[in-house]
Amino acid sequence: MQLTTADARRSALHRAERLRRLSDTERDLIRLANEPGFPRWLAQIKATGGCAHPIYLAGHTTLVHAGTGQVLRHYDTDIEPGGRLAIRCRNRRDSRCAPCSRLHSGDTFHLVRSGLLGGKSVPVTVTAHPRLFVTLTAPSFGAVHRATADGERCRPRRDGGTCEHGRPLGCGHVHAADDPAAGQPLCVDCYDYPSHVLWHAHAGELWNRTTRAIRRHLATSAGIPQSKIGDHLRLSFAKVAEYQRRGAVHFHAVIRLDGPDGPTAPPPDWASAELLDAAVRAAVASAEVSMPYLAGLGELVFRWGGQLDVHPIRRGFADDGPVTDQAVAAYVAKYVSKSVGDAGGTDCPVRSPDDIALLSVSAHMRALMGTCWRLGRLPGLEHLRLRAWVHTLGYRGHVLTKSRRYSTTYEKLRTARTAHRAERCGLAADTGPATVTDSSWRYVGSGHTLAEAEIAAGIAENLILLREIRQELAAEHRWPDAA
Repeated sequence: MQLTTADARRSALHRAERLRRLSDTERDLIRLANEPGFPRWLAQIKATGGCAHPIYLAGHTTLVHAGTGQVLRHYDTDIEPGGRLAIRCRNRRDSRCAPCSRLHSGDTFHLVRSGLLGGKSVPVTVTAHPRLFVTLTAPSFGAVHRATADGERCRPRRDGGTCEHGRPLGCGHVHAADDPAAGQPLCVDCYDYPSHVLWHAHAGELWNRTTRAIRRHLATSAGIPQSKIGDHLRLSFAKVAEYQRRGAVHFHAVIRLDGPDGPTAPPPDWASAELLDAAVRAAVASAEVSMPYLAGLGELVFRWGGQLDVHPIRRGFADDGPVTDQAVAAYVAKYVSKSVGDAGGTDCPVRSPDDIALLSVSAHMRALMGTCWRLGRLPGLEHLRLRAWVHTLGYRGHVLTKSRRYSTTYEKLRTARTAHRAERCGLAADTGPATVTDSSWRYVGSGHTLAEAEIAAGIAENLILLREIRQELAAEHRWPDAA
């Protein structure tokens, strides 16, 4: 049956009306699904694990034999959709890219775990070395509301006193963990915002002085000259930074004693866990960093807070009871994916005071950022580069740091994973001295459109579901690789 001109016009109008009712994401899905390179693009996003903000590169890689000049392998993005290749963004923050964050947390787990149980070039004999799990906190910069449990009130006071600004010194409310008031100052005028920001800026140096003090105390306890302590033992560590609700950083650290050659050698018999415990406590109590006198601030001295937890690390994996090596590795891996954004701040760099005013953050976080910005222009503080670290509230350190001989590195873990995947795909090739690689790559874009973001999120969710199913099957059948 042949359609008349009027029927064709009505059909076109109906299609146009249906398209008009579609959302922007649905229109983009239709466009994307009709692209000739859609299947290959989908394969790329699956290869990135559903990365939420992939990086697109264009270029080529050629592997040739050094002697004969024969091309062993050649790859060029000209054959890819849009002439580009998607790779992971590798952002560790769960708030920015959950798939890459999970991968980074997994690498962190193995990095910390190998330093406790062996593996990844670390011998299993390391389990017999003295090992401690230490939590170091920032000092108080002013009273803040606390999240409480079991009906305990925040800061009960019977005298009902007020501070010099006329605000109550106590709080009789019960704050849940997700209460916006938790972590906020009782009095913003009493709170020492400059000290808070400057303590963050000096926290890295405070940690360095603490580790040096631990070595000094160990040498003194053993009757060894401090300059010779390296001939008897080595202090190895891995630490992660976490933001509390009040916006202050505290550290969780794994500290281990090795022989002078690192984890391959046992420490001397006198270097016990009890001696290490005493050395850590003495070093934390004595370590300090002084800042020269500055007009309006005076001479500040930065120390650790009064809350200090030191626990010996035991073998095994238990949800309760003593601190175990597996639990410590999982604990550190969990916090490496978090940032100041999880404490109510922002993960994005701040470029101007106007950015601070427009951020959707609490008044306390905004005050810390504003203080960081103002201090950044003062003569004598330029070396701290506070304005570049406004979004981290002045803290300039990496989220995870470790000593050189603690265990493996992120780079080695990623290289091993890449080689393993290449071998599984039959792409392993000789890259020894007999071959030469010629590569040229350039950045051409990043991120997703609305439809691409929906598809990538679905891929990431499917991978999580498959991982959970494999873990359940592994636990049910007691497979050795349940993780």
